[in-house]
Amino acid sequence: MSLTPAGAPVPLLTSEQILNLLPHRYPFALVDRVIEYEPGKRAVALKNVTLNEPQFQGHFPGRPLMPGVLIVEAMAQVGGLIVTQMPELPKGLFVFAGIDGVRFRRPVVPGDQLLISCELLSLKRKRFGKVRAEVTVDGNLVCSGELMFSLVD
Repeated sequence: MSLTPAGAPVPLLTSEQILNLLPHRYPFALVDRVIEYEPGKRAVALKNVTLNEPQFQGHFPGRPLMPGVLIVEAMAQVGGLIVTQMPELPKGLFVFAGIDGVRFRRPVVPGDQLLISCELLSLKRKRFGKVRAEVTVDGNLVCSGELMFSLVD
């Protein structure tokens, strides 16, 4: 990973490139930038959490907290980036097939920046896969677990 003169990570994948790789769009495009990327192996990405995101209107008024399901969805999207550039896989839509051992350790609030790390654990019959994912904020563990995905026909 290289750094800008200001010390910020240089994206390996910009938001525009991510939109070309994943089918998600606003308000479900939850990956802002990829800072480490090994297609077919691992990816590390950033998600900037801002107060103007639609979920904060109702979750919760007066005490905005990022819903855990959206943290898991962000993890899944980073996992999806791992497989999008694997030429041996068929093109198509990969969706959740299971979630194991996901635990939330601390709340996520507007102003936080999620550092999302995913590593491919297994791939079977070019249709089913599993990733290990972890989210931190300022070096503190927020969420971790394993996510399974499957190719939809």
